[in-house]
Amino acid sequence: MFDPKCDKFPYPMDTGSHYLNVKSEINLNLDENYNYIDESKKFTKKLKWFRFVLRLIVFPMTKIRLNLKVKGRKNLKEYKELLANGCITVCNHVHMWDFLAIMYALRKTNIKFLAWKENMEASNRNLVKLAGGIPIPDGNMKGYVKFYKEVNNYLNNKGWLHIYSEGSMWEFYKPIRPFKDGASHFSIKSNKPILPLAISYRKNGFIRKLFKSPASLTINIGKPIMPILDKPFKEAKDELTIKVHKVICEMTDNYNNIYEPIYNNSKRIDYYIDKYGKNYKKSW
Repeated sequence: MFDPKCDKFPYPMDTGSHYLNVKSEINLNLDENYNYIDESKKFTKKLKWFRFVLRLIVFPMTKIRLNLKVKGRKNLKEYKELLANGCITVCNHVHMWDFLAIMYALRKTNIKFLAWKENMEASNRNLVKLAGGIPIPDGNMKGYVKFYKEVNNYLNNKGWLHIYSEGSMWEFYKPIRPFKDGASHFSIKSNKPILPLAISYRKNGFIRKLFKSPASLTINIGKPIMPILDKPFKEAKDELTIKVHKVICEMTDNYNNIYEPIYNNSKRIDYYIDKYGKNYKKSW
């Protein structure tokens, strides 16, 4: 598989850190009174139209912009009965549009995802929420209890939840960074499978080079992995995280991945060059 080996993006030292500058326009109070999953009639009505626009306009645009290919849809058919009861999807996070690509690949517009709080306070916060964003509370224990309860109820009601286990987006980065354990936590508590997804790269042809994109994207859909329920929680969580990380490494041809599977204040490894962010102006 192709490795873009980008040097234009300012990858941070901490593998879970963000480098995009997001300007907050509001301040969300993510406490025990916040509705993390909005089920109001007003929002549901907006959501219906948003999903119509997704299918009609956004999905074709996403396919063209990313030169997107999808592999492994046969696994969705093979495990249709299991996945129908809800699941958690996990994928490497390598593009601003990759959640749209995931929805397109899964042919689902009702999937939700855990979102960085700042993204739901910025100018495009309404679009992030309509796309399925659920803000993660930061430092508010009562808010986290409410958040956890709503997410768990959503999964128990056959919901699909996407979690970026790497914790942040690093555009066109090939190695799979260490995973945080949120996906495994929710998988074990709700007894729902994790469906591993992996974004790999293809070398651009002549026409794609005109877009100044470092690479074309392929989404690979793996086989669902069931949680481990007959072991102590911490042991089961770590084992599941390691297994999912390994599968995604294999699907992206990172058999000798340079990072450990579980995040532990992990730092960037300079596998290509030691300085990144060359001529960086904005995300592609």
